[in-house]
Amino acid sequence: MNIVLSRDAQVKIMENTVSNAEHYFGQFCSVLASYTRKTAKLRDKADQLVKQLIDFGNTENPELRSAMKNMAEELAKIQDYRHAQVERLETKVVNPMKMYGPLIKEKRAEIKKFNTVRNKEIKELQKLEKLRHRAPSDRHMISQAESSVQKASVDAARTTQQLEEVIDNFQQQKITDIQKIFSDFLTIEMVFHARALEVYTNAFHRLQDCDLEKDMEDFRAKIHINTGTQDARLLPATNVSSNTTWQMSNMSLASTLQRQNHVDDDEEEEDSEDSEEDDDYRNPRRQEYSRVKK
Repeated sequence: MNIVLSRDAQVKIMENTVSNAEHYFGQFCSVLASYTRKTAKLRDKADQLVKQLIDFGNTENPELRSAMKNMAEELAKIQDYRHAQVERLETKVVNPMKMYGPLIKEKRAEIKKFNTVRNKEIKELQKLEKLRHRAPSDRHMISQAESSVQKASVDAARTTQQLEEVIDNFQQQKITDIQKIFSDFLTIEMVFHARALEVYTNAFHRLQDCDLEKDMEDFRAKIHINTGTQDARLLPATNVSSNTTWQMSNMSLASTLQRQNHVDDDEEEEDSEDSEEDDDYRNPRRQEYSRVKK
């Protein structure tokens, strides 16, 4: 009976190992899937900002128009980096976490199999004890019961050893995977932020280089503001008219606008169908981002 109790303690540890993995990996998967979805949504909102910068720039004078163009191009680059971040998070972080759902079910099945064998052993032991108390002189029946107990104990010992190997391998895989998954997570975040910081810095400097006074001179020349009593009248601008739109010279900017146009179409469809605000955005140039179910 002491052996049975010892096995119970072993199995309890194994069950806790599997249960903890099921609980926390499930939470990790849910949170990281939400994190990835929200990062994708942030990307799409930034695409919308790029489009608005372009539209605004086309209404302004040359210096500010050029500054808005440059800033939009830099922000579009960052959204390409962010899209790569989303894809890598899904591939290297969320999907490996999702694999633990079926894996944990397999381990629970192994534990259930062991419990069946263990329960049989306990039942045979109880049967033997009852027989010894009721018919201590019936050596034949006692001998048969002892034989059944021995057979059940052998099966339980073999199953316990197999379960030990299964859970040992599971634990080794779990700690190795958790280290790799979160190492990949940190690497993905570091790469994105390092690249984004470089682009943001460049965008900031280019925005500061904008000659606002030159734009004001152009604006004043157009409306011809005088301190006298003369009526304001239009004069030819010294620079290119602000009504002249500039063409996109950057692949990231072009793809961002294309992606944003598709997002706008999706939003119109979502409004007509009364869908929730959290629905995923789609874009044509990139692969469709699949929302990961919790």
